[in-house]
Amino acid sequence: MRNLLITILIFFLPFIFCNSSQAARSGALVGGWTKITDVNDPTVVDIGKFAVDQHNKQDQASLKFSTVVNGEKQVVAGMNYNLTITAADGTVDKNYVAVVWDKPWSADQFIAAVVDYGDGDDDVVAVVDCC
Repeated sequence: MRNLLITILIFFLPFIFCNSSQAARSGALVGGWTKITDVNDPTVVDIGKFAVDQHNKQDQASLKFSTVVNGEKQVVAGMNYNLTITAADGTVDKNYVAVVWDKPWSADQFIAAVVDYGDGDDDVVAVVDCC
């Protein structure tokens, strides 16, 4: 049994070290946040629209999604998105931060929070139970 365990370790260790050194070279941190390079990617835009729609439903608001300004994503059991979005509140465009957990294999998306930081108050304007 011990010899089998040693054989398995010897076989798999090179793969483990190869993958971890490749992640280190690329600057990627497993489970860490990475910058979204294309904020116009349809998936990213859909996540931003979803956040605004959920905020509107919960608070009977009437924000109109404009654009995703920037964002980060994190691989978890699915994908976390931390987006800065612009939405029109009446005739005034404001920036909001939206945190969304997306599980694409089940078509489930959960919004954790939408924060209006355009006025400097950092008020949480929507929180939905995500778990």
